[in-house]
Amino acid sequence: MKKLITTKKIQLKEDNKKVEVEPVSRDIHKNIELLQKEFEKSDVTFRRLKVGNHEACLIFIEGLIDKVTIELHAIHELLEAVSIEELSDEYIEQNVVSVNKVLKSNDLAELINYVLDSNAVLVIDGLDKALVLDAKGGTTRSVSEPETEASIRGPREGFTENLGVNKSLVRQKIRSNDLKIISKVVGTHTRTSLAIMYMEGIASPDLVSEVEERIDRIKIDGVLESGYLEEFMEDNPFTVFPQIQNTERPDSVAANLLEGRVAILVNGTPFALILPATFWQFLQASEDYYQRYHISIFLRLLRVTLIFLALLLPAFYIAVTTFHQEMIPTNLLYSIAASREAIPFPAFIEALIMELAFEALREAGIRLPKVIGQAVSILGALVIGQAAVEAGIVSAPMVIIVSLTGIASFTIPRFSLAISIRLLRFPLMLLAATFGLYGIVLGSIVLLTHLCNLRSYGVPYFSPLGPLSWKELKDVFIRVPWWKMDKRPDEFVKENVVREESNLKPSPDQ
Repeated sequence: MKKLITTKKIQLKEDNKKVEVEPVSRDIHKNIELLQKEFEKSDVTFRRLKVGNHEACLIFIEGLIDKVTIELHAIHELLEAVSIEELSDEYIEQNVVSVNKVLKSNDLAELINYVLDSNAVLVIDGLDKALVLDAKGGTTRSVSEPETEASIRGPREGFTENLGVNKSLVRQKIRSNDLKIISKVVGTHTRTSLAIMYMEGIASPDLVSEVEERIDRIKIDGVLESGYLEEFMEDNPFTVFPQIQNTERPDSVAANLLEGRVAILVNGTPFALILPATFWQFLQASEDYYQRYHISIFLRLLRVTLIFLALLLPAFYIAVTTFHQEMIPTNLLYSIAASREAIPFPAFIEALIMELAFEALREAGIRLPKVIGQAVSILGALVIGQAAVEAGIVSAPMVIIVSLTGIASFTIPRFSLAISIRLLRFPLMLLAATFGLYGIVLGSIVLLTHLCNLRSYGVPYFSPLGPLSWKELKDVFIRVPWWKMDKRPDEFVKENVVREESNLKPSPDQ
């Protein structure tokens, strides 16, 4: 059913005939008839009742509203209103219904959208305005611990699929009037609600305007997850590197808002978007800021080392065993040669077989039910690896290399970066098999050049290393004590950069 919405009239197309409809009429029967035609073959409930001596009708979708709110604060109150001194929308709003939020509208097209957006609409005979009762509800998942971002120390609450709950979780972290929220709707059919959150006075106004503009340009029939928006909003859609961070953690959103970034919460998904993002941001876990800085420094240096192993270890093994055997100690070279004596494939094909098998097991472990997924992935890796070695398909050193590579990739805190590293591993293996270490160096130069050329909403993706900013390195490879991080990152914030008082270093005399 097609409808053409104008400011004065609404045209409904039914049976190839256009029926001209005026806005909300004082005749309730006319309003109900038009709305019933619009909601034909749908699950919309029309609850007819009496308000004093006047006919009324409450229109809502049962699965999207809070039944308690509708029954106690709307239907019960309306039926109890036996005598009405003056029939007006102001009187009904102020003296009859006790719903927390009430809007008014005289446009039938707006009323249709309000009903679809989990509200209840009240039309009363004799009034040319309808009341929109905020009674959003329905079945929602309770707040629980994030599954994709587990932490040893820190808050255990994660976002849900309810936008209102998610906004309140962030509000609980930042109880400031400077926290601003811009509400928007995307998707012509899904009409998905989203919220743009930022800190006024900290976030750049140009950044907020750019985010709004990019969202307004999105014209699509439906948005079911924040990933839809991510692909429309990123600067470079052809790179494998994530340019917008996603997170399930309210504390991560709050921390990034305080650093001048912008967050986008989307109804129907527990994953919020944070932008702009840099490469090093994806190597940082939220608990880095909750542990003592000595522990955080060790963990960050460990992650940086392991990301190089996850990216380069198979390629390096292929290069040295194929082209640069002189780099391997003699005893180790004899051991590798003995283990590869019966292997019919070159090192590249051997590594490719094991890497693909490992990726298949990892994907199977994710898709299988949780009860058996982990057991299948672990047992599968052990059984297949042992069987492949005994069958002479791959060598034992290759199984060790692939296993170490897989373990190293699991240490990357953000899945979006981890999957990018896993993808880039294969072209580097091909370069190593073709040109040896020269191929690895060539691939690394191309990769670093690409990272330095990327931008996320005007911010250099590889900053503060490219371009180099010494003062910002205190929160990249290491994490200095909190009393040393007195200023916000200058890539995002140009004004109001100070976030703590000076001279907060603890004194030994205290």
